[in-house]
Amino acid sequence: MLIFIARLIAFLPLPALQALGRMLGRLIYAMPGKYRQRLQANAAQAGYTDPAFLRRAAGEVGAMILETPRIWFRNEDCMKRVVSDDEHIALEALAEGRGVMFLTPHLGSFEAAAWHGRLKYASPEKPGVVMYRIPRKAILASLLGVVRNAPNMRAVPANMQGVREFVRALKRGAIAGMLPDQVPSAGEGVWAPFFGRMAYTVTLPGKLCAQTNAIVIVTAGERLPNGRGWRIHSVRVPEPLPKDPTEQAALINAAMEDLIRRFPEQYLWGYNRYKTPRGAAPAPGADQHTR
Repeated sequence: MLIFIARLIAFLPLPALQALGRMLGRLIYAMPGKYRQRLQANAAQAGYTDPAFLRRAAGEVGAMILETPRIWFRNEDCMKRVVSDDEHIALEALAEGRGVMFLTPHLGSFEAAAWHGRLKYASPEKPGVVMYRIPRKAILASLLGVVRNAPNMRAVPANMQGVREFVRALKRGAIAGMLPDQVPSAGEGVWAPFFGRMAYTVTLPGKLCAQTNAIVIVTAGERLPNGRGWRIHSVRVPEPLPKDPTEQAALINAAMEDLIRRFPEQYLWGYNRYKTPRGAAPAPGADQHTR
């Protein structure tokens, strides 16, 4: 049923989907609750306190949610609406003959960025992989099972099996993609600054690069006005990566910050980015913010 509903939504025009999503996003934000409080607090941590900004940011979350089925099921049409001035960054990296790890934060349309990467940088000879967390609800797992796998790109779970698939892909010079700003489980991350506050940050990208000599590119799809599509932004993380995991995480977080500052209203500020995973030690100076 969920797949059927998603397919129906996908037939609506993109401008209408995004406009409706923005209305719903702002409506939800207007309701008191933890989501509203978290969005305000996280945006304020980065220096964004203007009420109009916060309402727009909430609206962009709704636009992201409703546009996603169209990207999944009408991707040929959607990819015609993608532009980028940064494609040379990934092409030059791939020309070095090394694997490329695309880190796509919760910014703009990460689905549009992922599909763009598959079309531009993957091939039958070097298919790419993306990592995702398997949803707890079976109905969501079945939907993602349909949409995640595509020609030249395979979805792998966020477990040891998925890590091995990542290593193989990167060693053969292919692309791999993952979300770098999801809070990892205890033992799978370190505390590193993110917009001046310590956030538990995944260490897997640094470990994979150490094993495979891969290049790291942070990328995101900016949602353009009036349903015109998306603009792909990319930033190559400076090399060599530090050997220390905490320094690696801080460097990647800094690259994400730079990208988010380009179109901050489209970041998922309502995500619980600063939570402490169960079993993890508290953040250093948990009652203080780093500068």
